[in-house]
Amino acid sequence: MLKNNLSMLMGAKRIKIYELERISGISRSTITRLYYDKTNTVSFHTLEHLCKALECSLNDLFEII
Repeated sequence: MLKNNLSMLMGAKRIKIYELERISGISRSTITRLYYDKTNTVSFHTLEHLCKALECSLNDLFEII
């Protein structure tokens, strides 16, 4: 099972959803679904842009539990 750490990362960096939308180019609805862990799929494109915007790796965004 994968644990989504997006909300924790955003909190640690003090980034709001609208700011992440602006710097990543990802839609607000996609970020919101990921933030609240309401989605089952994520595209490679989205993951790439999130990692670049948050300056993190996939291991930071998700962890296997």
